[in-house]
Amino acid sequence: MTQQPSVTIGIPVLNEEAYIETVINGFLNTGYPNLIEILIADGGSTDKTREIIEQIAKVDTRVVLVNNPDKYQSFALNKMINQAKGDIFVRADAHSIYANDYIEQCVKTLVETGAKNVGGAQRYLAQNRIQSGISIAMKSFLGNGRAKYKDENFEGYADTVFLGCFWTKDLIAIGGFNEKQITSQDLELNLRLKENYGECVFISPDIKCYYFPRDSFLKLLKQYFNHGRGRLVTILFHTGKDEFRGFFPFFFMLGLILFIALDLIVETDLYSVRIIFFLAAILFLESIRVAFSSHKLFKSNIWHGNQNSPGILSNILFVMPAIFIMQIGHFSGFTFQLSRTLFNNGKSW
Repeated sequence: MTQQPSVTIGIPVLNEEAYIETVINGFLNTGYPNLIEILIADGGSTDKTREIIEQIAKVDTRVVLVNNPDKYQSFALNKMINQAKGDIFVRADAHSIYANDYIEQCVKTLVETGAKNVGGAQRYLAQNRIQSGISIAMKSFLGNGRAKYKDENFEGYADTVFLGCFWTKDLIAIGGFNEKQITSQDLELNLRLKENYGECVFISPDIKCYYFPRDSFLKLLKQYFNHGRGRLVTILFHTGKDEFRGFFPFFFMLGLILFIALDLIVETDLYSVRIIFFLAAILFLESIRVAFSSHKLFKSNIWHGNQNSPGILSNILFVMPAIFIMQIGHFSGFTFQLSRTLFNNGKSW
């Protein structure tokens, strides 16, 4: 690139005191010469997040705290987009670690491909056994649903990316993020980009970012419950545009529940108990497979904790509930939102 475009980093936050300082300083110390601002939109943090941001902003005026009284990410992102001064808007997350050349690779890929949004795969890091189970589960087709943005080696056009890097003018022209999307707002935006510009969302393996998943199964359940809700809202806004993997957890779980109910009603044995054991065996064997396939590089690629890393047996035992909770959470959220939609006759959250 003969001329390097100016860049705005946008980070929505809520109670991120454990992560935000590292993320901000990481971007401030980047080698990219034309980073002009880091906007952090806070949704009403009750910990020390705002205090940390304000202290850094006193030292480096590129750091700007933005108030987000509406709390949710879609509102935060739109506030930052409207305030952004950079030619390029890089959407970041506080729960992540970024490669030293993250901005450079984002800008390079955006310019060279002519895409409207570029990003990398969602790579996972773990600091406890539950995060280890979730991180490894994401390497299974049962956990990642064959999503291209969860394949670290994929390069090419896809339906969405992890986070994203955009021309600011494109985000403004398309109306920013849909504020009726409390979750899945990234997917919904990318579907709108594709509807308006064709194949324009590009994944590059050179753009490297590492994400810390939820650190408890209860938080994972809540996250996937909201994912299920958000996926249905996205489907309603883009009928026929979403991939089948967005529907699969709902239809599979619904079919299984109806089949078990039918087996309890009819006199003929439909072998639902055997089918349940068969599915459990598949889950168990798949957990063993991904735990063993990830073991060689687990310490170097996934484990980021201060204590000794978990062994294979521990990872197997935590992968199984992680995959199960993802499916249950997604199905429950999808079902809940479907019932709200049917009774309220609307698409919103």
